[in-house]
Amino acid sequence: MSQTIKIERPTPAQKPVPLTLITAVLLAAALAAPLYAAGPAMNTPASRPQVTAPSVKPTPKKQEAHTWSQTGKASWYGPHFQGRTTANGETYNMNLFTCAHRNLPLGSWVKVTNLHNHKSIVVRVNDRGPMVAGRIIDLSFAAAQALNIVGLGRVSLELVQADDPEPYLEEISQLQAPSLIPKLVP
Repeated sequence: MSQTIKIERPTPAQKPVPLTLITAVLLAAALAAPLYAAGPAMNTPASRPQVTAPSVKPTPKKQEAHTWSQTGKASWYGPHFQGRTTANGETYNMNLFTCAHRNLPLGSWVKVTNLHNHKSIVVRVNDRGPMVAGRIIDLSFAAAQALNIVGLGRVSLELVQADDPEPYLEEISQLQAPSLIPKLVP
């Protein structure tokens, strides 16, 4: 007499749920219960602890240093070029504070300081040059006279921006080219 035992396999609906899934669901419910038990008022801005940040004073904006400077020999050009057309199309006037520079943008303002006597002026770039090797700038006759440069002089150059400090703007406003000044004053 033998008996046959029939083993039924569970259908997909009857499959046992893994223990890890049950544990995860119960754990999540247990952790979330205190939040919901207290009601919606527990997570409102009024119920949160207030934290005050320490007072921070803004640091004053530091004046940025000039972005460009150069040191070298300066020469000047005068009567021979008087009345000729410059690189930007102006007529050269040796009595204005202008200069020629190889690669600064035309219309730029440059502070020129004679390193021998420390005199400084501000000139506007309106021409290209100098054409002689070893020189960094050609000054107009008036600019060279103001710096006491006779022949060659050793100078330092600093690019002047429209938003530079007032002393530069005052110097620029005293130049003999008043039609150019409104472009620089902010």
